[in-house]
Amino acid sequence: MSEQLTNTYGITGMTCGHCVMSVNEELAAVPGVTDVTIDLNVGGVSTARVTSTRDLPQDEVSAAVEEAGYTLVGS
Repeated sequence: MSEQLTNTYGITGMTCGHCVMSVNEELAAVPGVTDVTIDLNVGGVSTARVTSTRDLPQDEVSAAVEEAGYTLVGS
């Protein structure tokens, strides 16, 4: 089995369960991603813990989050 890498990302603009589902769907579609866990923080920075089989370039993660309509913190 290949090595699993886990990274945590901050995301702004998320306010509800639908937001969580949208971001989860987009991040899960990134090649190599095997698991996504999102901690919603309404009015603040939510976090997404992403497990993958490869190192994910920041621009790929940012593009997925933006596709869902939100902003990756620090990108």
